[in-house]
Amino acid sequence: MEKKKILIVDDEQDIHVLVKNLLGKDNYEYDFAENGIEGYNKVVSKQPDLLVLDVQMPELDGFGMLKKLIEEKKVSDIPVIFLTGIAEKRGAHFKEVDVQDYYKSNLISYIEKPFDAEKFKDLVAKKLS
Repeated sequence: MEKKKILIVDDEQDIHVLVKNLLGKDNYEYDFAENGIEGYNKVVSKQPDLLVLDVQMPELDGFGMLKKLIEEKKVSDIPVIFLTGIAEKRGAHFKEVDVQDYYKSNLISYIEKPFDAEKFKDLVAKKLS
């Protein structure tokens, strides 16, 4: 069986390592990007099965990157998990339903850092099924 491809877009290297270690090295194929522009280009060129996306990043933030991806029809159906520390850093809290309504997509999930590892793993499995 072919491994599902996950693209992790986050400017913190620790998150790349954490997600890969949580989900297992043998279970998925991983790629990484450190900002929204690099992430956008990788999504369009490689078309991963799932996008794990930070909000606060240099060059293009996660919200802006997702807006551009939704406009790009060939990748607009890729499920997205926002994994963000924006609440901890800036005090901005969002509800998943509000993010889904804003982007008009139920393919989007929203998790704040620090996060529950088991819930994250379950969400990834659900998004990829």
